Amino acid sequence: MQDYQRDLIDFALERDVLRFGDFQLKSGRQSPYFFNTGLFNTGEALARLGSAYARRAVEAAPAFDMLFGPAYKGIPLVAATASALAREHQRDCPWAFNRKEEKDHGEGGTVVGAPLSGRVLVVDDVISAGTSVAESVDLIEAAGATLAGVLVALDRQERGQAEQSATEEVAARHGVPVTAILTLDTLMGYLADRPGREDQLAAMAHYRAEYGV
Repeated sequence: MQDYQRDLIDFALERDVLRFGDFQLKSGRQSPYFFNTGLFNTGEALARLGSAYARRAVEAAPAFDMLFGPAYKGIPLVAATASALAREHQRDCPWAFNRKEEKDHGEGGTVVGAPLSGRVLVVDDVISAGTSVAESVDLIEAAGATLAGVLVALDRQERGQAEQSATEEVAARHGVPVTAILTLDTLMGYLADRPGREDQLAAMAHYRAEYGV
């Protein structure tokens, strides 16, 4: 585990972005943990999250020419990531996002920001069904650009519709890598190093045994 990943988990716990307990997911599964990037809801918090995205993009994402954030959660994430890439990695990267509804006045269209071109890295929070990625691919390909990959905050590493995880399904469906800042393994490794969190670690190990890939 890298220091920036450990620091992000520390900060996520501090901000209640990462919580442990009993949570019902959209899938109907009862999860012992929940990760909500929407609670990175101050300037400092978003800047720190953007720094983690940028670091992971530089460290592990495939080659890309620009960034794209799917509405709605991807919009602040892509802006924060592009800002951190310029500020901390001296890479001034174009970025864009989409509207949910097409605008019929002004500049019109559904894409805001830099024109979609070249190799596009999609920046999102957590992949569940992969719907936002599929919608992003449609927009990217319609513009004549190419999907380079997907960058997310967390890969829960649990089964999606079949035996693969949701991220593995997206990667297989679109033929590109999905890169995550944190994974279930990362979270469990963090807990294993923290005395007093044995019960949380055991609950996550049980959950992984039942739903993991």
